[in-house]
Amino acid sequence: MTTVESSETEGVKGVSEIDNGKDNVVVETDKGTAEGPNATGVMDKRGDNQTNKKVEKPGFARIKADYVLVNHKPKLVTEYVSQETKDQLDQGQKRKQSENFNEKQSKKKMKVKGRNKQRPVTHIKAKDKLCPTIFQEKECSFGEKCKFSHDVKSFMEAKPKDIGPDCFVFESFGKCPFGVACRYGSKHISGENTNIVNQELYEEKSKVKTVLNALSKDLQVTLWKKRYNFEKANEIVKRVQKMAQEKHDTFSKMCVAKQESKDAQSDTPQGTPEIMNESESEIKLRPQETRKIDFSTKNYLAPLTTVGNLPFRRICKAYGADITCSEMAMSLNLLQGQASEWALLKRHESEDLFGVQICGGWADTLTKCSQLINENVELDFLDLNCGCPIDLVYKKGEGCALIGRLNKFEQIITGMKSVLDVPLTVKMRTGIFDNKNIAHNVIPKLRDWGVSLVTLHGRSREQRYTRLADWDYINQCAEAGKPMPVFGNGDILSYEDLDRHLQNTKVAGCMMARGALIKPWIFTELKERRHWDISASERFDMLKRFANNGLEHWGSDTQGVETTRRFLMEWLSFLYRYIPVGLLEQVPQKINERPPYYVGRNDLETLMSSPSCGDWVKLSEMLLGPVPDGFSFLPKHKANAYK
Repeated sequence: MTTVESSETEGVKGVSEIDNGKDNVVVETDKGTAEGPNATGVMDKRGDNQTNKKVEKPGFARIKADYVLVNHKPKLVTEYVSQETKDQLDQGQKRKQSENFNEKQSKKKMKVKGRNKQRPVTHIKAKDKLCPTIFQEKECSFGEKCKFSHDVKSFMEAKPKDIGPDCFVFESFGKCPFGVACRYGSKHISGENTNIVNQELYEEKSKVKTVLNALSKDLQVTLWKKRYNFEKANEIVKRVQKMAQEKHDTFSKMCVAKQESKDAQSDTPQGTPEIMNESESEIKLRPQETRKIDFSTKNYLAPLTTVGNLPFRRICKAYGADITCSEMAMSLNLLQGQASEWALLKRHESEDLFGVQICGGWADTLTKCSQLINENVELDFLDLNCGCPIDLVYKKGEGCALIGRLNKFEQIITGMKSVLDVPLTVKMRTGIFDNKNIAHNVIPKLRDWGVSLVTLHGRSREQRYTRLADWDYINQCAEAGKPMPVFGNGDILSYEDLDRHLQNTKVAGCMMARGALIKPWIFTELKERRHWDISASERFDMLKRFANNGLEHWGSDTQGVETTRRFLMEWLSFLYRYIPVGLLEQVPQKINERPPYYVGRNDLETLMSSPSCGDWVKLSEMLLGPVPDGFSFLPKHKANAYK
């Protein structure tokens, strides 16, 4: 497990005031109170904020000496980590100190790199929730067997104190769907515990759908009962598999004929399978009429598992992202009608060029899933994930494993294209194993199979994020894929990075992943070609917009608030890595350079730069109120992949 380190903000007890205009912060610390735009109240445990001469180290970002903390020794913060996780952390430290830390244990440790497993999750018991039929003003069909509570009076007596006086959902849409369960409900809950509705605003807003692709109950039941009509997909899969078998048989005959010819030591006669035109043996089906999309020169927000949710994509769209894509959805779960998986496909009205990414390993499953999505989801393109490196996916023959199974890969692409009337794109890595790139052989085949766009992440599966992206190899693959557009992905954190790759390689565009997580305003910088020295108050306003988006998307009841908090803190595990432009000695910031411990120009900026989980909790409490009793959090991703 990863140890969670504290930061220079360890002494902060609470931030009681934030002036969005001047970054004016009043901070109560262990050493007293500080106030003003450049308050020095956020200190390390020594009680001072030393900013002496900066120590040069390889791989460290160059920060102005006035802001660097010298000889700072952070301590382990476990305030918001569960006891089970603490025990695992202690055991990990003991194993490192043990002389018997053998090779087998080292390999086991390497398998979990990149993710924190067995993370603590806060659950709310069903008996502590109100039945959804109460909000919908319907009669519960389960009666006394219902696992949810129907006693509104008892629920209101046990309900935690409201977080704030204003409900964002009620003010935006005229009605809060969570009624009396809303944690911001003081203005829309009457004294008789009923939900107040602003009828005029509600009728106006209900005419326009702001979120598309919601799973209907009828479709879900049809999928549950396996009654969906997949005749089209089944027929195509049969034809694809039949032609693939014929191709295999032809290839086997060619090998036999070649071996017989070699044994006889004679030239191959004309007309044998050896001189067969390669195009005649390829799988060919009548293609669907697909819409054309010009992807070139557009800024593409990568499909990001967990952190690439709809509220985050709305933030990126506001900053200028051109193309957005859903989180990776598992094809089998979609076919089974799982509501949690279908929720990943939701699309906000602001996403004008939107794609859905799915993952799978078999032609029949992916072809059926493609037909299902094509007929029931509003999207502009469908993306196939061939880059997911995690063991859970790879060992099933999905994700990265597909680029090593070309025969199966061809069947999958051909089947999917035959049921789609939107472009099919592929996201992949350079290869599976380190120092063994294979993408340059795969991409021309994808072009011949009819893929509209390939995005290449410049690392192999084994490399994960341990090395810089190989843009020379990305350029080689872009050349091999012509005329099909190839996008590059990896280590872009400024417009200078983008310009260098567009000028020195043949890629049609670039995809932003970690760069967008570290600073979502990167899309504004790319379009305006500038380094934005964004203030801490502007960044805090961005977090506030995310919180409001989350309450709208996940709900404003207790469960919705805690879900929003969890995803906010997952994002903060990346966002803290941003170094303000005004603090840098050398601009721009590089994604692989670790910053030394430093203080910001004000206390809010310092708080936002903290790598401590406890400080992320403080930020969430400023937006979503106090955390519940027994709260624990550990980020899913180990975000600090520095060189």
